[in-house]
Amino acid sequence: MKKSVLVVGGAGYIGSHVCKTLDGAGYHPVTLDNLCTGHKSFVRWGELVEASVSDSEAVAHTIKKYAIDSVIDLAGSIEVAESVANPLKYYENNFASKLTFLQTLKENGIKAFVFSSTAAVYGEPETVPIPETHRCNPKNPYGWSKFLFERLLADFHNVGGPPWMALRYFNAAGASFDGDIGENHQPESHLIPRACFAALGRTPPLEVYGNDYPTPDGTALRDYVHVMDLASAHILAFEALLAGKAPAAYNLGNGIGSSIQDILSGFTKLGKPVPHVFKERRAGDPARLIADNSLACKELGFKPRYGDIDSIISSAYSWHASN
Repeated sequence: MKKSVLVVGGAGYIGSHVCKTLDGAGYHPVTLDNLCTGHKSFVRWGELVEASVSDSEAVAHTIKKYAIDSVIDLAGSIEVAESVANPLKYYENNFASKLTFLQTLKENGIKAFVFSSTAAVYGEPETVPIPETHRCNPKNPYGWSKFLFERLLADFHNVGGPPWMALRYFNAAGASFDGDIGENHQPESHLIPRACFAALGRTPPLEVYGNDYPTPDGTALRDYVHVMDLASAHILAFEALLAGKAPAAYNLGNGIGSSIQDILSGFTKLGKPVPHVFKERRAGDPARLIADNSLACKELGFKPRYGDIDSIISSAYSWHASN
């Protein structure tokens, strides 16, 4: 019998890729999702339990029904700008609503809890690449809601809460290479899907904010990590916890910076040039955000397989062109 793993937010972009990867690795994913932003059509591996994390009865029933001891939590709100405009939503969805959830996990003997965190916990980088030892000083409610939940996990574990790992994503991108699933946010704020829309003629030209940064080509550098590499890291994380590894936070990125101009060039090489216009920089946007992923590589065995930016772009474009 396949071992079941609970994936909270499994109907979302990263969550659905986690479920696909779990299934391919011989596990049985069980998705818990209230579908407020997720897509029922993305739940193709394992069962869907349509409920919120705050529904203790549904969570407890699901854990018992499927004999679950490992949980991957990808639920929450993710838009930085929206978090500034509506901070209460972010502290509610990413922190407050999960307090009873953690208690339910403790009461039901969960042995491994993997949390979807973010590089936004670091704030303005003082060193690049950014190591996990970098001070955490988020610049927006989104980053703070994630960082505070990380802190809660550590404190709760000290009094018997589940062993945990926080995976701090940099820029998740791409889609499954077989075209099963891809990135579908409403609205979409991420660069690569927005570039796909512009290249496909579905939207006006892509707006690029800033071409006068202190970088080789003047555009901002970001660490884009393929969603399938992210998905694999979640399996490494809960397996490590079950094997007795101590709780910790890990950066998930390629350790390579790609500029916006690199992204545009990648689409051109694909034969799908992106109409674009340059705008002034946005306040608070750092010139460079790149992960030091050496700790995850050393301690979890994380090995990004799809770090080439052209592969990321190609997989994303193929999915959007077909959907």
